[in-house]
Amino acid sequence: MPITRKAIAAAILGLLTGAAVTNGVSADTRKGKTMLTEAIDQQPVSALITQHMPAAYQAASRRNVTVDGEEAELARYERSDGRNAALGGEHFSTIIASNGRLKGFARMDLDLVGGALPSREETREIAMDFLAKAAPDLLPVLKVSWIEPHHEPLRVTRNGSTEKLTLTGMKMKMRNTADGLWMWVIVGADRKVMVFERDIHWITFPGHRGTEKWLHDAWLEEKGIAARST
Repeated sequence: MPITRKAIAAAILGLLTGAAVTNGVSADTRKGKTMLTEAIDQQPVSALITQHMPAAYQAASRRNVTVDGEEAELARYERSDGRNAALGGEHFSTIIASNGRLKGFARMDLDLVGGALPSREETREIAMDFLAKAAPDLLPVLKVSWIEPHHEPLRVTRNGSTEKLTLTGMKMKMRNTADGLWMWVIVGADRKVMVFERDIHWITFPGHRGTEKWLHDAWLEEKGIAARST
């Protein structure tokens, strides 16, 4: 039975609230509200997640993680029919800081493979519109570095055999001129945001990303981390 967006929104909010209470994030549970849910009341995080998560997905796992030394929650959603649910397959994952800030999400979906990509101008327009809703604090301080195609691996199973596909979107990479951190928005062939990441610390020498890659299955696999928490 298809899952309605209203049900998904309720599940997401329940998931976030439950995680905060269970893992001791709450500042004062006696008041019935956690620090995380109070922050979400001020920022439309649950609404943004609902808008960008495919309708056929449902909550699969959540875990407490650390992002650049700060507490956050990684939530993973997979297709309700179980299609390509293994590590490297289809998923929608989010990172939300303990203060309720959306740090990023990734939408790795087979339906995004192939298709004509948006132009650079269209990508910029979609990305800026998204940031105005998801991270308005970044608008006054961002500087666009480039807009180019970006490729992500996707492993799927068809007719009993595994295939390695490439999921391509248009990536607008930006830098925060106030603190030097990086951010990007990747727009898929469906003209919707496929990946969003912010507050990325980059190590200039020898030249690699310092911030953990919790949204990326290839990184989880490299670190020996299972797709679902136990």
